[in-house]
Amino acid sequence: MVLCFLSRTLQLARRSSSPLGRQLCSASTNKPVLTLFTKKPCPLCDDAKEVLEPYKRRFILQEVDITLPENSAWYAKYKYDIPVFHLNGKFLMKHRVDIQKFEDHLMKLELQNDGNQ
Repeated sequence: MVLCFLSRTLQLARRSSSPLGRQLCSASTNKPVLTLFTKKPCPLCDDAKEVLEPYKRRFILQEVDITLPENSAWYAKYKYDIPVFHLNGKFLMKHRVDIQKFEDHLMKLELQNDGNQ
């Protein structure tokens, strides 16, 4: 029962654009959270997700649709820059995936998590 509840909580947290949802998801899995600020359609976002596909088991992808009313602040900030990525709540990159930068930051977070266990 607890696992089902935890699994459902993680599913909800993954879809959440709130900091609490991100923290809940990250804390429960010990994986970094990569937030993709996007909108529909976004061919560049689709390309970016393809580039990140080989790494998908090492992070939790959270997509934030900036066109939703509750995300109007993100829309104002990023409407001309998507895709935009934050890693664990901090800006990482925009327009395209810088794979070296992503790998470096991901590795640093993984090492921190290993040290905290």
